Amino acid sequence: MPSLPSTIYPIGAYNLHGLVWQTDANNNTNQGKPYAICVDAYQGHLLKIDPFSEGATVMNNYTAAQFRDATGLAIAGDTLWITKDNGIYYCDLVDFDLQPFMELPNRVDGIAVSEGGVYVSSSEVGKIFVFGRATRTLLRIMDAPGAGFEALTLVGEELWVSDRTEETVYRLKAKSGEILQRGLTPFPNPMGLGFLGDDLYVVYSGDENYIRESPNDLDEPFSVAAREKTFIHRLRFDQYQDGKLNYTLTSGYKVEMIYLEELSSEEPTSVYNLTWRVAYPTDTYRQKLLAIEPIGIPFEEEIVDGQKVAAFKLGNLKPEESRMFGWKATLELHGIKYELKDSEVEFVPDLSPEMQKLYLIDDDGLSMDNPIIQAAAKEAVGDETNILRKMLLIRDYVYDKLSYRVTPYIAAPEEVLLRGTGSCGEYVGLLLALARLNGIACRTVGRYKCPHDGDLMLNVPLHQYYNHVWIEFYIPSIGWLPMESNPDDTGDRPYPTRWFMGLPWYHVEIGKGIFFETIQPQPYSIGELALNHVRFKVLEEI
Repeated sequence: MPSLPSTIYPIGAYNLHGLVWQTDANNNTNQGKPYAICVDAYQGHLLKIDPFSEGATVMNNYTAAQFRDATGLAIAGDTLWITKDNGIYYCDLVDFDLQPFMELPNRVDGIAVSEGGVYVSSSEVGKIFVFGRATRTLLRIMDAPGAGFEALTLVGEELWVSDRTEETVYRLKAKSGEILQRGLTPFPNPMGLGFLGDDLYVVYSGDENYIRESPNDLDEPFSVAAREKTFIHRLRFDQYQDGKLNYTLTSGYKVEMIYLEELSSEEPTSVYNLTWRVAYPTDTYRQKLLAIEPIGIPFEEEIVDGQKVAAFKLGNLKPEESRMFGWKATLELHGIKYELKDSEVEFVPDLSPEMQKLYLIDDDGLSMDNPIIQAAAKEAVGDETNILRKMLLIRDYVYDKLSYRVTPYIAAPEEVLLRGTGSCGEYVGLLLALARLNGIACRTVGRYKCPHDGDLMLNVPLHQYYNHVWIEFYIPSIGWLPMESNPDDTGDRPYPTRWFMGLPWYHVEIGKGIFFETIQPQPYSIGELALNHVRFKVLEEI
């Protein structure tokens, strides 16, 4: 039998939830052929999906209305289970006539069923409830691992959970709820998960924007509209260890990135003996630089603080002289999530004097001597001493105080704090100031994100208009850990921790603790001399 495609787009599906894999052993011509079962919450269709043709067959032809708005799906033996609103229901696999199992005081989301237990999640209260299948009594309650809608599936003694808000898959001990491993999903809105052998597949359902054509509207023949987007994708989920660092890599892509500068000055002038430096993409656990080559003119490779930089020796530039130069890099990018419990860092060594000199100082207009910022640093952490909990408290404090807004320039942290809004760079400035004042070494990292709205469009040019920055914080004896600047600021607590000690596949790390781009000599700013062009191509899934 040929291998299954990594991505399946079921035809005629609108809003898929849940995922169960089964094997069709009744057809002699296709014996052993696997198929997926999902419920379409919009139509109420229980769909049997052929992963090869992507065709879907409605199984519950006469009871679709009963399944409408279902959010969870499980099959145990000859019994099918769903969750819907506040209720748990079951039926046989012949007539699909739902029978009530139990009604709960809170809305329930996902479901998994073992021989003796029924597991249901509720994002409304942030819990996973376990009921006796025969007795219908509550056996135990576990904390939900994430902050959003959670789908469930059982594999032996393990409970696997996908969280829509966290964009994360968790592997838990089924009896205790202890988190064993977590990995980021490559796409938003995971709504179900299931195993086919050792392969884990995840269902995604959400909306996407597209350009709608309206031929009869002569004034505005094109407009932005939304449509459903649902598919099934195989998720790579691999755990690694390096020293004291444990991390999980999830599905990745080979990506081409071009960074190009075009000389363009509003006030043409002569520049003498100009060297223009642009950092390389960095090799990390989740990112590998496979190749890099110059565009326009050659560059010389230099090392700055242990990192590679492309140096373009432009020499003397005349007024209105035209040049384009840059690099094209081929990268391997994965999602990464680090596993580290706060109990593991209750006692850590002191930060070395060298690290203090580098990463506890005000080296970038952080206003660390400003009384407003110093007071905020104390208020953010209170009496907390654990370095990991302190970092999370600082993040949540900044999220409480700020909301995201693109700004034309980076303002001082006290100004950002007072006005209550900030760009990603302004979030970073405030995070750096509060962390460093609390003795936590941290640094700015970035620089661009591959447009992930086009992550399924292979070999299509994708243009990125904005750059992006985030931070890394350092734990002695452990190492550097990433933390997003603003994307986890969803506006309401509890804030997700998807990108606290984690990064999705589409982030490109360029320069860690060094400037991404510099010119020498520096009588002008880079923006006064040139326009940049940034382009990506997703070449293939790894």
